[in-house]
Amino acid sequence: MDNNANVFSNEKITVTYEPRCCANAGICAKQLSDVFRNSVIPWIDLNGAKTKTIINQINKCPSGALQYYLNKKEVA
Repeated sequence: MDNNANVFSNEKITVTYEPRCCANAGICAKQLSDVFRNSVIPWIDLNGAKTKTIINQINKCPSGALQYYLNKKEVA
């Protein structure tokens, strides 16, 4: 059963990581190491940069292993 171990969320964004698709180019960790960290668990820290910066970095992922969607707050 999948326990969504590769899903990371904060109030604004949810990031998913599919390790089987990853090309291990390391672009994410090299260019935005405050969010995509090599030696720390959890390895994605969405508080490390602004949401727009994270989205721009995910869009550079050559394999598509990193994906995102914006979280919508429900209006009461």
